[in-house]
Amino acid sequence: MMPSEGYGEFAGRWERNAQLAWDTIALKPTDGISCWMLNIMEWSVLERLAGAKPGDYEREPERVYRDGQLRGGVGFIDQWIPRNPLTIGSHGYEAGKRRTATEGLEQIVLDGRLMDSPEAVAAHLGQVEFPRLRAQIAAPDAAPDALIAREVEVQKHFGTAMLKGPYDGFQEFPRFRYYDYGYANYFMAYALYPELMEEDFRLQADLAVKRNAAAARAIVDGGLPRLVRLDHDMADSRGMLVDIKTLDRIWFPHFARAIEPFLRAGIRLIWHCDGNLMDMVPRLLECGLGGFQGFQYEDGMDYEKICRLKTRDGDGLFIIGGVSVTTTLPLGTPADVRRHLDWLVEKGPKVGLMIGVSSSIAPGVPWANMQALVEGLAYYRSHRH
Repeated sequence: MMPSEGYGEFAGRWERNAQLAWDTIALKPTDGISCWMLNIMEWSVLERLAGAKPGDYEREPERVYRDGQLRGGVGFIDQWIPRNPLTIGSHGYEAGKRRTATEGLEQIVLDGRLMDSPEAVAAHLGQVEFPRLRAQIAAPDAAPDALIAREVEVQKHFGTAMLKGPYDGFQEFPRFRYYDYGYANYFMAYALYPELMEEDFRLQADLAVKRNAAAARAIVDGGLPRLVRLDHDMADSRGMLVDIKTLDRIWFPHFARAIEPFLRAGIRLIWHCDGNLMDMVPRLLECGLGGFQGFQYEDGMDYEKICRLKTRDGDGLFIIGGVSVTTTLPLGTPADVRRHLDWLVEKGPKVGLMIGVSSSIAPGVPWANMQALVEGLAYYRSHRH
């Protein structure tokens, strides 16, 4: 690949916030702290931050969403979801929205089959999903060029003030299938048919090895940021969705195999933390992960403890710490927001730290708290304490 291709065409032109993100990902000492993406779901707040007029977001979602990130001081964004706020109304999720398997859909039908029991789930996996996975595994290898081109296209939309990192198409690994089958019948099938579930994880991992090899080549050949955030909810506020010991037997070995292409290429993987997954933290590190993002502190995620941990090679972790979007930001005061940012920085790692918010910012956050957040992030972009 010629040096002018991929992110090479932006070399020497990165502006301060984007360069700060590059240096943070490279674990270089920096004078300030980079800001991670702000996914603001309330249209009026997003428009106000972007300097747009009321109604502009619905008419031009990509532009307004991008401008909100830029004016908020974001330096790094991996998941480019400018139309995500369109999925809700101005006051949250509204009646009439099409339901999915995890949102109360009354009847789940897949490939003409009613998923109304764990037996139906097991039959669909064995008779439909497994052949589908085997066909995908046998298909020709994917070329990395399309992945590189897509990332470059988004980066051009950003300009050089904000860095786009790999996300979609760059994180294949075995997943629970509750998003297809619904929670109740899927997890009953998980308990009743462990051998079938392991076969599903094995096949998913076989496909992931193939796709992740292409994704790793795209990152290296395209000069993309060598940081990938893995994102899949496996816990709730009480703890893991399944007994962690079952994951030790039938999931972790296949997960470790799936991510190996990234690790061999020197690409750091971090995990998005929804719910209380403290039981997973040491196991994820043993598999080769290099950091975490998200942190539902109120559910038991121990930010201070996690920030003191090391990778399996003995290195410090890469951390994206965020002000809580479930407690501090919607329910606290501007002073609470500032204190939360101070705590994230004080207890976070000295290198390899980004800050922002813990997840998407739902409607209802007071504007004064948003102002405190943006002002605090601006302060820390030029200060380390």
